[in-house]
Amino acid sequence: MLRCASLLAAIAIAILSLPSIISVEAAETAKAMLKDAKGEDMGSVSLKQTSAGVLLQLSLKGVPAGEHAFHIHAVGKCEPPGFESAGGHFNPGNAHHGILSGPGHAGDMPNLHAPASGALDLEVLNNAITLDKDKPNSVLHPGGTAIIIHAGKDDYMSDPAGNAGGRIICGVIDE
Repeated sequence: MLRCASLLAAIAIAILSLPSIISVEAAETAKAMLKDAKGEDMGSVSLKQTSAGVLLQLSLKGVPAGEHAFHIHAVGKCEPPGFESAGGHFNPGNAHHGILSGPGHAGDMPNLHAPASGALDLEVLNNAITLDKDKPNSVLHPGGTAIIIHAGKDDYMSDPAGNAGGRIICGVIDE
């Protein structure tokens, strides 16, 4: 009888452990290869899940000098010339745009400041997104998402897109 109880206890422990064995884990990394409207390589963005959010590491080249809005858009398509196929900003919480207006969209990020050389390497932490496919704020949802760099700067408050001007660089986020 004692053996049977021990065996049943072992089976129960194994069954209780099963969900953690078969659950889908968050992707730890993702990437986006950035192109301009002519299909020229403009750099890349590497995304890494951290305990504080997603770390985006940008490496850009040939970007026009000046300040540019930098967002995650809701659709994983980058059809030139205007990249309108990427849809609006990634906004699973239906928030108002801009960090000066409140929490902002999950896809809102700080403006980029490109030097005259057009080369820029930087890191940005976005704590409003995840690479965990099971979460509503995942950038790896069905249909995908895209990184967009705009011609102008984000004013951080105008809804829906920060008055940032045209879309000049785009890259689909992939695992």
